[in-house]
Amino acid sequence: MTTTSPAATRSGGLRTGVQRFGTFLSGMIMPNIAAFIAWGFITMLFIPKGFFGAKSPFGWHWAPVAEIIGGGGDSAVIGWQGAMTALAEGDGGNIFAYVGLVGPMVTYLLPLLIANTAGRMVYGERGGVVATIATMGVIVGTNIPMFLGAMIMGPLAAYITKQMDRLWDGKIRPGFEMLVNNFSAGILGMILAILGFFAFGPVMLGISAVLGAAVDWLVSLSLLPLVSIIVEPAKVLFLNNAINHGVFTPLGIEQAAENGKSILFLIEANPGPGLGLLLAFTFFGVGAAKASAPGAAIIQFFGGIHEIYFPYALSKPTTILALIAGGAAGVTTNMILGGGLAFPAAPGSIIAVTAAAIGGGPGNLVVVYLSVVIAAVVTFLITGVILRASRKRDLAAEGDSFGAAIAQTEANKGKSSAAMDALRASSATSGPAGAVATDRRIENVVFACDAGMGSSAMGASVLRNKFKKAGIDGVTVTNQAIANLDGTADLVITQQQLTDRAKDKSPNSIHVSVDNFMNSPKYEEVVEMMREQHDSGAANTDA
Repeated sequence: MTTTSPAATRSGGLRTGVQRFGTFLSGMIMPNIAAFIAWGFITMLFIPKGFFGAKSPFGWHWAPVAEIIGGGGDSAVIGWQGAMTALAEGDGGNIFAYVGLVGPMVTYLLPLLIANTAGRMVYGERGGVVATIATMGVIVGTNIPMFLGAMIMGPLAAYITKQMDRLWDGKIRPGFEMLVNNFSAGILGMILAILGFFAFGPVMLGISAVLGAAVDWLVSLSLLPLVSIIVEPAKVLFLNNAINHGVFTPLGIEQAAENGKSILFLIEANPGPGLGLLLAFTFFGVGAAKASAPGAAIIQFFGGIHEIYFPYALSKPTTILALIAGGAAGVTTNMILGGGLAFPAAPGSIIAVTAAAIGGGPGNLVVVYLSVVIAAVVTFLITGVILRASRKRDLAAEGDSFGAAIAQTEANKGKSSAAMDALRASSATSGPAGAVATDRRIENVVFACDAGMGSSAMGASVLRNKFKKAGIDGVTVTNQAIANLDGTADLVITQQQLTDRAKDKSPNSIHVSVDNFMNSPKYEEVVEMMREQHDSGAANTDA
């Protein structure tokens, strides 16, 4: 039985609160990443200095580029201003040559997608519609890529819509529901759009200017690498989404729209620090951490699932210093040599980084690769020193934190305990007593993570393969974002740092925490429990 001090509880509550906020921000951005990538590729290919642009360094000019970029190839006139000029001059037939794709996509499409997604998160389809209308006012009122405005106005408009509907909930006469719902949403959307145009837009324009000036100030004083002091520990504690999607991505897209690339996209997404950490554990680690690190390095570097290295850093907290140094070294390299990405690299895979770096101009890809290598080498060297210094102590203890976690699990359940008893013990240890039902039949297993895409998809795949090898059928294994848990899952598996949030969303499910996505001993416990359930069901059928 373990106890938690009030201070620890407050700390955990604060961390969980920041995680939830980061998850909400991530939930606005991540579903729309494909649109960001599409815009990034269009920009990379068709701007004047792109592959097919009139000023292409490769000499591959393509005639229809003028229609795609807008404003006639070399012109900097992008957007509706050029279109209005064409109409005023009686050249309406040429309007689409001025409108193009690049400008409208970054100015209108991407922010409106974010606003709609945010509105749906708060109040379903109805919230999404009003959020989109309101955000349009903010965009037109500023005439710049208003991502911060979309991320604030979108949820706010949906929340106001939700509160408005509560005013006459149950008071509408039968037959007038559609009339009231449609007109109320339309009128509210109009009002919010006007407010966004005259009031909210200028405020967000000022905030964007301040944040942009802060970044420029850090760059001018060569202090941008110091941001790694915040980013790298935040990543390990699953707090990075609030920083990455709340600040870096919106500002980075504005910079990319102006300069063709942004260094901000690489501050959090650089796979170098995680690779260096995992390689150091491969050569200098002990126990299960050493055995699993090579496979984790492949998944982290090529798959872009950075969460996979978090348990390694948490098992030896001093290695976070190595991650900070590696991240700062990568940022310094890009800052000095002018490296950056044309669009967000999501996930943070070297493949995604490569695709986003190609559009940054000649030599940019080499600079970005160099920043990844330097970040990895610096992290590897410092982590190696830390692990070598504590190696004797770890070996004398006959294991590392991974082995200790496994031993603690075995001690908690007892050697003769069945898998169901182990799950019961796990649930009782990490949550309130009586909150988890353990006598239910397990048919729906959900592996949940922060965004529901990276580590949860990998964990679900690993578990499905284990079920298949064990001959277990009739069980659905899916991956999902923690924010989308609806309480219908029989069994929820999460990384240790995220289990508390998963329990809040699905309190009646069985919850299992894993420390290592690749080969956690908890997977075997789940498989054994499912095998017993499967055999029991087969015996009952035969009877």
